Amino acid sequence: MELNKNHGIIIFIPFVFFMFYKPAVCFLILGTVALYFLLSSILFLNKIKKSGIESVGKIVSYESDNEGYKTPIIEFETADGQNLAGKPFLHTSTDLDKFQSYKERIDKNIKIIYDSENPEKFILKHNSVGCGMVLMGIVGLVFIFLSIGSLLGYFDIFN
Repeated sequence: MELNKNHGIIIFIPFVFFMFYKPAVCFLILGTVALYFLLSSILFLNKIKKSGIESVGKIVSYESDNEGYKTPIIEFETADGQNLAGKPFLHTSTDLDKFQSYKERIDKNIKIIYDSENPEKFILKHNSVGCGMVLMGIVGLVFIFLSIGSLLGYFDIFN
């Protein structure tokens, strides 16, 4: 899930302002953004489970981020014959991904579900993104709880 550039600027400017004025508001902003991504992810997963199209893709490679987590690059064909390749729209990596090369999985078939309206958005059928979503929800709620408590004077964490 990504924010577009305009949304990022709209969030960044108040965040920088409140860093110096009232840091508790920064945690409120972070918690709200985390819950927004959680809600967007849940809505997308519900949509793709209802109207998504199941297909078989092939793992062509893995892309590592700057921390070493690996995300598969999947190539697949849509029902209308369009060939696509890309990373899953929602994907959760584990710490084991940092150490495994996954070379044995390249050129292996894997089941995917893609969005019927936007085939570039797909997920791995058997990948559990639930742990990442639960963690994002907990972090978002904790940030919101602490910031509201601080703003109401119940906590003196940020002052």
